[in-house]
Amino acid sequence: MKKKTKNKYGHYPEDFRREAVRRSNDPNTSAVEVAKELGIHPGQIYNWRRQYKRLSEKQFNSLNGVDYSMEESEEVRKLRRQISDLKEENEFLKKATAYFSKEKW
Repeated sequence: MKKKTKNKYGHYPEDFRREAVRRSNDPNTSAVEVAKELGIHPGQIYNWRRQYKRLSEKQFNSLNGVDYSMEESEEVRKLRRQISDLKEENEFLKKATAYFSKEKW
């Protein structure tokens, strides 16, 4: 794995961070060795490792600022779909109530 440059926001790419953490967790190498090889500070690997564990991969599985790794995300998506369906159904029932409440006789 070669050294990668930061993006315009000063962040390393996700695959670079994930690979650095994976390699530093190998019992045959240390985080310091991996950091020297990649040309980054060893503290950065420790930070990524801590974030990876603490945030349940949140920082490592995000796209456009939206987290897709956590189980709650799936539940949130389901609930949003359900809310959308219920709003649609509610609008239909309002229209049906208005239609059937008119006196036709």
